[in-house]
Amino acid sequence: MKVTETFLKGCFVIEPKIFDDNRGSFFESFNKTVFEKLIGLKIDFVQDNQSISQRGILRGLHLQRGAFAQAKLVRVIQGKVLDVVVDVRKNSKTFGQTFSCVLSGENNKQLFVPRGFLHGFITLEDNTVFSYKCDNYYNKGAEVGVIYNDKELNIDWLLKEDDIVISEKDVILSKLKDTIF
Repeated sequence: MKVTETFLKGCFVIEPKIFDDNRGSFFESFNKTVFEKLIGLKIDFVQDNQSISQRGILRGLHLQRGAFAQAKLVRVIQGKVLDVVVDVRKNSKTFGQTFSCVLSGENNKQLFVPRGFLHGFITLEDNTVFSYKCDNYYNKGAEVGVIYNDKELNIDWLLKEDDIVISEKDVILSKLKDTIF
């Protein structure tokens, strides 16, 4: 397993070692002992989530705050997404900065999103299966978000505005400068 820390401290891109042969391929998608050693943190994932979306579905940017804050380990099983995180940790030198990467069923990359980061993704292919582990349970009252097209964040979602579909809940999210974390 190859682990690379992004310029946002505590946020890691994880690439598994893939074993190919005439039968197909195999890789270990998660090993708690190896994972914790490589990122230098103890993590206890308590919930797994999965979504299936068509091309152009944008989910985000969200986080859970306070006692319900969550770290996530995200991956794509089938299809392709642009995965985006925003550092909103108070006192962070990279507050408000974004990192994005393409996760796909082909590259099998994963992204570790630490607590204190907004997270979102857009599906780049139909029938994309997105899966993620969380280290805390979801609480509707603790959810907060920032609008995906906030000019201050200047995120390139790789698709034209007309091709993006977002939920009614996400359309009314605030800008970064107006959000209390």
